[in-house]
Amino acid sequence: QVQLVESGRGLVQAGGSLRLLCAATGSFFSINTMGWYRQAPGKQRVLVAASTSGGRTSYADSVKGRFTISRDNAKKSLLLEMNSLIPSDTAVYYCNADGVRVNEAPGEYVYWGQGTQVTVAS
Repeated sequence: QVQLVESGRGLVQAGGSLRLLCAATGSFFSINTMGWYRQAPGKQRVLVAASTSGGRTSYADSVKGRFTISRDNAKKSLLLEMNSLIPSDTAVYYCNADGVRVNEAPGEYVYWGQGTQVTVAS
């Protein structure tokens, strides 16, 4: 089984910064893409940023230039650095692992973290 453990939830003032960390644990031997999604109240879950095992990154237009995603394959972790936060960044942020190959079964799987709350006050 694979678990994604998130940390770094918080309440910050607009213009502030926050870091979210996701650590993958369990019996797996590779993850293709890791990413952060967010879901605001009454809205759908949307992609914020993602990083492939090959080092490619992608960002939602709304966070480009403010958020930075970085991945440590050796430590099996994913970091999201959020700067210049604005109230519309308020949401529950979820870590995602896609294309996960596990030791116990063939194929590729998708896993989600439990979510962590980020609140930006105006």
